[in-house]
Amino acid sequence: MERAELASDAPQMRVDSLQSNGSTTEEAAAPPDRQLNPWAPDEGRYVSLEEYWVRWYENPYPDMDVSYEWNNGRLEAKPLPNPQQLELYNWFLDLLRRYLSTHDVANLINLETGIVLTMEDAEEPSGERVQVRKPDIGVILRSNPTPWRDTDHRHFGGVCDLIVEAVSDSTLAEVLRDTEEKKTDYALGGVKEYYILDPSGEHMHFYRLTLEDSFEEIPPDDQGVIRSEILPGLQFRHSDLWRQPRLEELALDEVYSGFVIPTYQVAVNRAEEAESLAEAESQRADAEARRAEAGEEAHRQAAKRVQELEAELARLRQRKS
Repeated sequence: MERAELASDAPQMRVDSLQSNGSTTEEAAAPPDRQLNPWAPDEGRYVSLEEYWVRWYENPYPDMDVSYEWNNGRLEAKPLPNPQQLELYNWFLDLLRRYLSTHDVANLINLETGIVLTMEDAEEPSGERVQVRKPDIGVILRSNPTPWRDTDHRHFGGVCDLIVEAVSDSTLAEVLRDTEEKKTDYALGGVKEYYILDPSGEHMHFYRLTLEDSFEEIPPDDQGVIRSEILPGLQFRHSDLWRQPRLEELALDEVYSGFVIPTYQVAVNRAEEAESLAEAESQRADAEARRAEAGEEAHRQAAKRVQELEAELARLRQRKS
């Protein structure tokens, strides 16, 4: 179906979807302070946290692929990535998976898994502000006070130690949400490191938490390598975020060889060692063959010389007689 057709059908789809999950047509009317988004028709709607978990957290519509976060009572839609953003996201996710396959220190969450953030806020009557965010990637250390494996819920009730977001840049509001709002809230919520991926490079950042509950940039070293402080050994070259080398290349790169298919490096080393041994054996065999050939040639020359001497001796005897 064409995008224009979807847009024209969105209001009716929205009403049908809301009615199917228990909302009335009157409830489906957009509040006057927000504009209708045909791809996320309830963005901006105010709902309670209890209602969010029941109605809006998973698959809110039967005929639309929309995912909502909950920002202190307000629904916020998660935008979809473009191809370049998706490629960078998948490359970095694979890098993290390779790291955790060799360093069993944390769990990964993604695939629209929600996390609950609670932050102090003097402007709120309760003195705190609550959010349910669905980070593109979340890392939960084994040492986290709320281990992921100990929960029976379909969301994580603790705070991720590392969060990665692929920047959403369809609108300025989306950019500000990832680069400013979430940056502030993740720091206040206690996230130790926050990475923003952006294939354009304009909004690419890698932050670590300070003692003042704010983020500062993780500086790359002289070779442009960025190192995580909470995941020892996780490191990546800044320029590789654009190149996105294949795993086989990373496995032979000293920056990544400690966690990207380390067995591949071992196999390559063994193959090179076997090749060196085979080459040495070939050279030894060639040398022996040359020595044997030289010996045979010397034997032939000696035999020829004997024949010549015998012939000369025969001539001398013939002269005497």
